[in-house]
Amino acid sequence: MARKSIIARNEKRKKLVEKYAAKREELKAAGDYQALAQLPRDSSATRVRSRCVLTGRGRGNYAKYGLCRHMFRKLALEGKLPGVRKASW
Repeated sequence: MARKSIIARNEKRKKLVEKYAAKREELKAAGDYQALAQLPRDSSATRVRSRCVLTGRGRGNYAKYGLCRHMFRKLALEGKLPGVRKASW
């Protein structure tokens, strides 16, 4: 489980990205990179990390499910993910 502070920091970044998205697009279209640099650094979408919704793990995530590989496997084996079946050949 990721630390609560790391998860909270990522949520804060998501809010900043939402808040400044329109302004960032407007400045990029105008080519005003000086003003773009004045915006908060965390308002850039590339600063947001995809994390597991259950554990907060930052690596090995499946975007389609929003889960890390550990939780994905656990839930798939328990049959809690619809349409997911273990491969066998």
